[in-house]
Amino acid sequence: MRKDVRILLVGEPKVGKTSLIMSLVSEEFPDEVPLRAEEITIPADVTPERVPTHIVDYSEAEQSDEQLYQEISKANVICIVYSVNNKKSIEKVTSHWIPLINDRTDKDSRVPLILVGNKSDLVEHSSMETILPIMNQYQDIETCVECSAKNLKNISELFYYAQKAVLHPTGPLYCPEEKELKPSCIKALTRIFKVSDLDNDGILNDNELNFFQRTCFNTPLAPQALEDVKNVVRRNMTDGVKDNGLTLKGFLFLHTLFIQRGRHETTWTVLRRFGYDDDLELTQEYLFPLIKIPSDCTTELNHNAYLFLQSVFDKHDKDRDCALSPDEVKDLFKVFPYMPWGPDVNNTVCTNDQGWITYQGYLSQWTLTTYLDVQRSLEYLGYLGYSIIYEQESQAAAITVTRNKRIDLQKKQTQRSVFRCNVLGARNSGKSGFLQAFLGKNLQGQRRIREDHKSFYAISTTYVYGQEKYLLLHEVMPDFDFLSEADLACDVVCLVYDINNPRSFEYCAKVYKQYFIDSKTPCVVIAAKSDLHETRQHYSLSPQEFCRKHKLHPPQPFTCNTTDAPNKDIYTRLTTMAMYPHMAQADLKNSTFWLRASVGATVCAVLGFAMYRALLKQR
Repeated sequence: MRKDVRILLVGEPKVGKTSLIMSLVSEEFPDEVPLRAEEITIPADVTPERVPTHIVDYSEAEQSDEQLYQEISKANVICIVYSVNNKKSIEKVTSHWIPLINDRTDKDSRVPLILVGNKSDLVEHSSMETILPIMNQYQDIETCVECSAKNLKNISELFYYAQKAVLHPTGPLYCPEEKELKPSCIKALTRIFKVSDLDNDGILNDNELNFFQRTCFNTPLAPQALEDVKNVVRRNMTDGVKDNGLTLKGFLFLHTLFIQRGRHETTWTVLRRFGYDDDLELTQEYLFPLIKIPSDCTTELNHNAYLFLQSVFDKHDKDRDCALSPDEVKDLFKVFPYMPWGPDVNNTVCTNDQGWITYQGYLSQWTLTTYLDVQRSLEYLGYLGYSIIYEQESQAAAITVTRNKRIDLQKKQTQRSVFRCNVLGARNSGKSGFLQAFLGKNLQGQRRIREDHKSFYAISTTYVYGQEKYLLLHEVMPDFDFLSEADLACDVVCLVYDINNPRSFEYCAKVYKQYFIDSKTPCVVIAAKSDLHETRQHYSLSPQEFCRKHKLHPPQPFTCNTTDAPNKDIYTRLTTMAMYPHMAQADLKNSTFWLRASVGATVCAVLGFAMYRALLKQR
């Protein structure tokens, strides 16, 4: 909401503009009226909306046209004052003042107008009959107020309506000609309804309505009040209430009713609570709350964030198969202004046999986004209403910023849950196959992936000593001369070569010597396509000799040309090295170390599957 409101009073001379301001301030009619009142500021604590309000007078005798134009451009709302007993002043509203204001304001952001009929104490009749056609002709006119500066009639109401026209404008919400909500308002309220529909059954039950009421207005509705609301909807439409809950149509009808009855503030309170600005766009402050991330730190989702995302998954997994079909994904992202996930996501995370994103794959994708682009993750959580549903100040409460990696190295332990492995190698060495094998896809499955659906990332869970961790693989494009800091920044490096291509290993050797020989980042050499015949590499040292010379673990044979899902032991090893880099050159060469890690992974995988089945049963 705006920090303050600036009200400008204009109109013909002698209509009582200055008297209105002075009567408001002194609460009595002034004996002597100056040509123009000084600008006054009403403090926030004495205004109904708790917003400082500046009231500015205009005098043709004291001010130039240029000064008037400047005041019009600064005003948030303009009151055009006329005298109810002066026909000429009424005519000037349409012949002079409205055209002048429109000429001096931007067409797309017109300032709201209020027509003020002063000196009502001098006449028996109302001017409304004359004014109503004018209000119907000009959409910018919010309302009309008849008042009297002399007997103080409707003075405070006049300035309240002016303030309300700025803070709770009708224009963005409602079309008076059509007597219906505007499309942008319907879109915003539909998102609010979907976020509030916690079980995604298309209706707001009493618990959901109470949560919504408490969220927006800090007070629950009494059972009778809930029934009264639903009865109002029932009397006006047939499909507004279903199974004793409020449907989307009923929800939209209620807001239409609020606006038609002049209670715009109710709808605006709801919109602002859910992050919308005056143009019905989600604010930058709502979508991108401030979060400080020091260098050498990473970003992860915390426990509450995963619980929230699990609840979002559950409410959209209609068939309870622990995977999201394309229609379920589309439904989940209806609260977004665009589809955030492309077809590449299905080749970035684990999917089921139909190619649908599994529960684990869904959480993995969120983990990936948070790690690589935390601002985007905050934005996405904002669309889903995380801070509202979990009653947090902002989505930033969902993020854990890990401690500096140097401290982890010093203490020889880490609390991080996500580890990055950059995969480097010459063209056609098997990098993409290595990534896809991590997601359980063998060579036959990989051949079905369309070129434009390929991903340079793969993320899934591994288990190290009973702890579930995320391993994020990133395929780095093979451009030896232009490896950026991002290409080098990781927890473990995979150097992949094709054992069947004699020129494949040379790239790995050069990259290692150029970038990683003095690095503390653990490196693993992967002998890819190990199902093929191994040829001698055209390099001064064989891969085995190279690894021995540089105190690296021997090349790890790997193939994804298997009947079933490829073996995943290597990914557990990579995660272990990422977690314990200080042991990479020592204990990690010890076969019993690998055995302990692998056995732990197998036990946890079995437990994980059992828990997965239990979860499925529970759902």
